[in-house]
Amino acid sequence: MVGNWDGYAVEWARLHGGFDPRRAGPAVRRWLRSAYTMGSALARAGIPPAAVTGAGLAFSVSVPVLAGQSTGRLVVAAVFVLLSAVADSVDGAVAVISGRTSRLGYLYDSLADRISEACWLVAFWVVGASAPLVVLVGAVCWLHEYVRARAAAAGMREIGVVTVGERPTRVVLAVAGLLLAGASGLVQHDLPAGVITVVSAIWLTLAVFGLAQLLAAVRQALR
Repeated sequence: MVGNWDGYAVEWARLHGGFDPRRAGPAVRRWLRSAYTMGSALARAGIPPAAVTGAGLAFSVSVPVLAGQSTGRLVVAAVFVLLSAVADSVDGAVAVISGRTSRLGYLYDSLADRISEACWLVAFWVVGASAPLVVLVGAVCWLHEYVRARAAAAGMREIGVVTVGERPTRVVLAVAGLLLAGASGLVQHDLPAGVITVVSAIWLTLAVFGLAQLLAAVRQALR
């Protein structure tokens, strides 16, 4: 069991390429500290990390369902994306604090992340973004994670670089896109499709830049 924030930060850094959360920016540090606080409460209650992962996945699967019902439900869909992201941070905190970290758990958590992001992009398509654009966004994000995984397998132990296309950026864009689409639908019925298309294009742009940043860092670390 990890008993305090400093001990948690050390263990978290060991599992995340040596990136110490205590040295992160204020926003990231507050987010991870909040995850630690919630994770501590759940660990004391005996909640296993797999249950938290499952809850986060359930929230994400509900997002495209809500997006297809009405414009007003897009706000609820955005909240569900945020809850899914919170669960994604808290499940790891529960695992670290309760001493339940495992390679299999890491695999399941990563798989849940990819399924969640696919669900968010399906919701974008339901709202009105074109299928090719949505598929391209998903492919570049998947390639980003694939490069990280292969670089780690090739011997890159440090995190290398925090790019503009990382998962927190995807969460922000998914939440913002659904909120803006929902708000625009109150103004004019056909606006959400245009809004969600613009956000998808921004997402793709940041994903491409992020992939370029990551490839440069991997090249520097492995050559």
